[in-house]
Amino acid sequence: MLDFIYYPVSFILWCWHKVFGFVFGESTAIAWILGIIFLTFTVRGIMFKPFVNQVRSMKKMQDFAPEMKKIQKKYASDRQRQAQEMQKLQREHGVNPLGSCLPMLLQIPVFIGLNHVLRAFTMPPPGGGPKTENYFFSQHDVESYVNAKLFGVNLGEAVYNGVGVVSGGATNVGFHWSVLPVALPLMIVASIATHLTARHSVARQNAASATPQTAIMNKLTMYIFPLGVLVFGALFPLGLLFYWLANNGWTLMQQRLVYTKIDKEEAARKAEAAEKRASLGPKPGQKPAAPKVGQKPVQQKKNQPAQGGAQKKITKAGSAHGFAQTTSASDSAKADATPTETNGQNGSKDNGTGVPGLLKDSTRKSGRKRR
Repeated sequence: MLDFIYYPVSFILWCWHKVFGFVFGESTAIAWILGIIFLTFTVRGIMFKPFVNQVRSMKKMQDFAPEMKKIQKKYASDRQRQAQEMQKLQREHGVNPLGSCLPMLLQIPVFIGLNHVLRAFTMPPPGGGPKTENYFFSQHDVESYVNAKLFGVNLGEAVYNGVGVVSGGATNVGFHWSVLPVALPLMIVASIATHLTARHSVARQNAASATPQTAIMNKLTMYIFPLGVLVFGALFPLGLLFYWLANNGWTLMQQRLVYTKIDKEEAARKAEAAEKRASLGPKPGQKPAAPKVGQKPVQQKKNQPAQGGAQKKITKAGSAHGFAQTTSASDSAKADATPTETNGQNGSKDNGTGVPGLLKDSTRKSGRKRR
């Protein structure tokens, strides 16, 4: 029924087993263990890009978490409107919630497929007789797997067989205590690796975006899931425990590399933004050249000459107060060329007194008495 999963998984395992079997021998346990480990690395390498997108999506969701809280508070009584506003906010920020679940969802078929393929090596065919094939593996490959043992234990055996979900219909149902000395250390290391991976991921979360649901999920991933690996690892064949170890080791390394890269990119963006703000603002110690309050802009007078010609100071003779009058050269030339008149209407230009508009002494009334 799930042959579309079993055949690709068995093909990748077959390729890596041929590579390491050429070096260490096809019937050795190390060739099969390395084949399982590099099967894990191949699948995780294919899912590397979705994992990076998952990390970026989670980072964006943490950035606009305060906006999500506002929407939840605003539409607390209207769940439908709240969901619509959440989807709108996620579209605006370019976040796909399903993208963060994609790498985990893709690992489930690989886990199921590898478990079935490893179990199928020791499962007799329906018609009885020797097993002649196992998907991409030939009868020779099946015999090499059965003969490959780690400390006397076959890689397809588990501490307990009998649960149909993981045993795949194995005939040797029951406890196999001879497997426990080999499986228990692998189960403990796999549990610790699961805890470290979850702890590293939780440490990256933004404290401002934390919710009660997030706190519950963090406790589940850091403590309950590792404990589940330790307990339910007794149901997994040895080969699947090596897959679990390799998968958690890859995840931990991948998280460090991707998170470091994203942190550097974010630091570079912040430095660029700060440099841009600094270039637009005034330099240190420089006073802004802003106009004073109430100051009017200085405008050039209309009668001023375009080019500043030489001005000369002319003091007209006979001035009553001896004031010096400054005129330009052109104005003085006009004054010299115009004849002076005495007794013009509304005051003459000179009237013989040297002061314009001032009457002569002779024109004063003669009736003034001297004291």
